[in-house]
Amino acid sequence: MAIVIPNRSSTLSIELRDGDISWQDFLERVDKSKEVEYIGVELPVEASTNILFSSGTTGEPKAIPWTATTPLRAAADGWSLNIGKDDVVAWPTNLGWMMGPWLIYSTLLNGATMALYNGSPLGAGFAKFVQDAKVTMLGVVPSIVRAWKSTNCTAGYDWSSICHFASTGEASGVDESLWLMGRAQYKPIIEICGGTEIGGGFIAGSLLQPQSLSAFSTAAMGCSLFILGEDGSPRPFDSPGIGELALGPLLFGASSTLLNADHYGVYYTGMPVWNGKVLRRHGDVFERTSRGYYRAHGRADDTMNLGGVKVSSVEIEKVCNAVDESILETAAVGVPPPGGGPDKLVIAVVFKDSKGSKDNLNSLKVSLNSALQKKLNPLFKVSHIVVLHSLPRTATNKVMRRVLRQQFSQVGSKL
Repeated sequence: MAIVIPNRSSTLSIELRDGDISWQDFLERVDKSKEVEYIGVELPVEASTNILFSSGTTGEPKAIPWTATTPLRAAADGWSLNIGKDDVVAWPTNLGWMMGPWLIYSTLLNGATMALYNGSPLGAGFAKFVQDAKVTMLGVVPSIVRAWKSTNCTAGYDWSSICHFASTGEASGVDESLWLMGRAQYKPIIEICGGTEIGGGFIAGSLLQPQSLSAFSTAAMGCSLFILGEDGSPRPFDSPGIGELALGPLLFGASSTLLNADHYGVYYTGMPVWNGKVLRRHGDVFERTSRGYYRAHGRADDTMNLGGVKVSSVEIEKVCNAVDESILETAAVGVPPPGGGPDKLVIAVVFKDSKGSKDNLNSLKVSLNSALQKKLNPLFKVSHIVVLHSLPRTATNKVMRRVLRQQFSQVGSKL
């Protein structure tokens, strides 16, 4: 069925196909629906509201049920972002990513209006939509902001209705943040970091505190944060330092089961005990600065964050290994750029022949990008290819991607 919108006038000048309806008839269905009685069904709080697939902090992708409490977790995030009944919220996303259901819950449960755009958010069409819909809170992924900045597609559009931005999905850069703020008379950007298994954010910025660009200022509502030291124990709360992040186990709305893995084994086994309770693993490396802000430093395991999407190295490598018959094996790592911002995807390649195809790396890079964008995500992009004779491995033959990440980070300015 198609809903047909008149081009200029309020009436259609064409004959509709069987099954199609006009825009006006579609709107009139709202009045008719008021006569329909919807009866709620009582279910236990553990009942699933939807199921999302995610790398789930560590390892292979997992099937993560969201329960009846998860919408309230998302709504709390929205309330903390000052989303209310007079707001119009737009956030480019889809229902396959947690931000899709999060947008529905956090917007509607707080009485606000969703602004839904059908099409790519990367061009001037979306910029005009934000203007015409009078969006008051615009959510972004830093990769989208970089695309806007590079093409200047927002030029000429009035975004003065925006009260503030929200940014999540990957680490943002200071330059892009300043540029985005400038599109709306330098309204603030609230950073959020969360997870599909959390049902929302666990760390965020706040409109109630002084903010620092591309940084977080507080734990999200209902969350407690712990940065683990080298000995695996939590660091003092008020001391600067860097380490793997852990979460307090009492986290309303977070996952308690997985459909294809052992939930306790994934999130709790091997974690330290604090005040008699086992902390919850998340897997990101975070830094607490001397000024009390938090900065994200990427994944502690082999799951990386590209274009706002968490993806395992294994998923990328499966695609890359099949691109060219001359490839023996590959290793995919996310390398943080020297100036901060989202990780760059670097592919280490080992060719079957020692002579390999080093002379055709530009062509190989194009092929890798094409395959990744077609089979995994259109936002994925290979930044650099490094040719190696062999991949570093453990005694049990596992690829040591952390070693590669460290090596590539040391020469990050050249990548």
